[in-house]
Amino acid sequence: MNIPNLLTLLRIILVPVIVILLMREAFLLALILFVVAGITDCLDGFLARVLKQQTVLGSYLDPLADKALIATSFVTLSILGLIPGWLVVIVISRDLIILIGFLILILMAVSFEMSPAHVSKATTALQIVTIVMVLSFRSMEFCCDYRLIVPMFWLTAIATIISGFYYIYKGVKLINKA
Repeated sequence: MNIPNLLTLLRIILVPVIVILLMREAFLLALILFVVAGITDCLDGFLARVLKQQTVLGSYLDPLADKALIATSFVTLSILGLIPGWLVVIVISRDLIILIGFLILILMAVSFEMSPAHVSKATTALQIVTIVMVLSFRSMEFCCDYRLIVPMFWLTAIATIISGFYYIYKGVKLINKA
């Protein structure tokens, strides 16, 4: 166990805490912990590279931690009526398609490297920014018009769809190559 993996585990531990805070409508505290979780995401990858502590465990845990944090936040915020259900369906569907693709590649014994594409990193960043914006606007209702977030919903949806198609393309290419 190393520092980057511990930071990833901290992010995983923060997931249920953030969900509980959201359910209690403690949006400011949820926002603070979500930002802390986001910082650990940046920090664990940076430290793993700088300290040369990249591990196989970390390469699996990090994306799982990201997906757990983002998916649970999107679902909970949708249940609370703060994020549209259609956006949640797009975000979760993309992740399920990627997971099914990985499973198919494994079942077919197709070798592949598990590393995120740039389009995926950009999509994750947009999803995180969307959640931060929703939590920020909800925490500070007195100063913001919530409708300003709607374009961000569409941008996140478009990026998520493009990213999903990119992974489908890459998966089909790997299968055809094998």
